[in-house]
Amino acid sequence: MRGLICITIFLLSCFSPALAAISFPELSGRIVDNAHILSQEAIYSLNQQLDDYERGTTNQVIVVTIQSLDGNSIEEYGYQLGRYWQIGQKENNNGVLLIVAPNERKVRIEVGYGLEGVLTDAITSQIIQTIILPGFRGGNMEKGIISGTGAIIAILGGKSIPALNENEEISIWQVIFIWIFMILFIRFALRHPILAASLISSTPSRFGSSRYSGWSSGGGRSFSGGGGSFGGGGSSGSW
Repeated sequence: MRGLICITIFLLSCFSPALAAISFPELSGRIVDNAHILSQEAIYSLNQQLDDYERGTTNQVIVVTIQSLDGNSIEEYGYQLGRYWQIGQKENNNGVLLIVAPNERKVRIEVGYGLEGVLTDAITSQIIQTIILPGFRGGNMEKGIISGTGAIIAILGGKSIPALNENEEISIWQVIFIWIFMILFIRFALRHPILAASLISSTPSRFGSSRYSGWSSGGGRSFSGGGGSFGGGGSSGSW
């Protein structure tokens, strides 16, 4: 069945005038936010997360939001975009695209050949339906994108969807821990102001660093795909 789908997509790409007319955005970074959904803080955080992840695994995960599908289905668009950008390493085909088209209210996880055995169609569908779309339907698209990106990385790292949901359920305890830590630190600072000031000054500012200023809303620094290919694996959803 997968072979038939791939052949069909290939034939469509050869003979369909609609597909030939697709205008793809520039691959300006790991986050290409052409639909202007994400805040600068979210772009920076996702970039750092995906940069670190690629350095450790060579897998390339890209988040892209687009203004229009140009009349194409998101399945056609995603397959063509992955090949046009050549996401993933050529020898491994280990690229993943998280594509969001807010005007058409469509989202897709497009998976390179080499990762289809881990990010299966069923798993990517679960990520979309249980992790990404709840945020979208609640009016918080940024949260959906951030959670979805984290879920993709977690699944590639060997976690399961139930484990990811359990992490969401216990996150309140993490918040409580942070508040307790802050209260204790404030009490410590009141008793030892000089030592507390020294500790704070020795901690680098996350958003004031020179690395942050190097990124733009489109992804910032020079970046390119590694020659990877796609065959139509993945899943789509709408809201």
